[in-house]
Amino acid sequence: MSDPHAELGQFIPLHYHYNMLNDNARMRGFKAAIDHTVRPGARVLELGGGTGVLSYFAARKAAKVWCVERNPELARAAREILALNPHGHKVEVIEADAFDYLPPEPVDVVICEMIHVAMLREKQIQIITAFKERYLKKFGGPLPLFVPEALIQAVQAVEQSFDFEGYHAPTYLFQDPGVMQSKTEELAAPAVYQMLAYDETLPAVCTWKGTMPITQSGTLNALRFITKNILAIVVGKQQTIDWHSQYLIVPLPQALHVRAGDQIQLRFSYEAGASFAALSEGLQLSHFRTASPVTPISRPPAPHAARSEQRASAAQTL
Repeated sequence: MSDPHAELGQFIPLHYHYNMLNDNARMRGFKAAIDHTVRPGARVLELGGGTGVLSYFAARKAAKVWCVERNPELARAAREILALNPHGHKVEVIEADAFDYLPPEPVDVVICEMIHVAMLREKQIQIITAFKERYLKKFGGPLPLFVPEALIQAVQAVEQSFDFEGYHAPTYLFQDPGVMQSKTEELAAPAVYQMLAYDETLPAVCTWKGTMPITQSGTLNALRFITKNILAIVVGKQQTIDWHSQYLIVPLPQALHVRAGDQIQLRFSYEAGASFAALSEGLQLSHFRTASPVTPISRPPAPHAARSEQRASAAQTL
């Protein structure tokens, strides 16, 4: 029987975690969010600590941080690196499974970054859901604050070049949200298909059925999935601290010529933490509406109230 946790982030090689330290947008966003959320003297739990960097950010203000990491190699590395940094002594690295661990006492903040674009592969939603059940059973309420605090997901129709120096490869692609993508033509605005807050009941399935208006003529041959992580909501300033996961390009099995003013209906359903294939297999472009017939082409073309309001506002700036 296969391990239900087999695609958790702790199985990502150590050098990948080291390279995550180079992601400036991720580092700056989490540093700002943790600095905002963690109060002096707070007690903090991090689930899936990796190199320990997010626990380090918390330790600058916190009295105590428990950093849970299942991978023995990562746990050793985190202890070694934290020992080199001020306040590192306030972080206790626990070699344990985040699905099972509870701190010895209530905590004020929980940090968990087991996030992949579209909430695929990694088990962020399952981890947080399981933690809340165990925590409330042991300590009662209230729940601690969560970093990230919320999530917004969107999908977008695009024309994508899958040509790589003459080699045609319609594969899953990842894109840096902060870089212009010369091989991607946006054919529609992003359509939000999921908004959730980690302190609320979390859905086990990501699903959507909706209509997407086409705003740019072109060849629809892929969908772009966008995941915007709301790391913290700064209520007093009516703003959020955000971090976008890498965009995911999913090729379609059949391309369609589309024109501005057309509409497509899209539906999909996949379990949070599922494989990329599960997302692709569940995609359905159920019908295509246009003023004139559309001819499929056989091959791709050439080369809380205030908090709720601010979550909703954040969805407009994908």
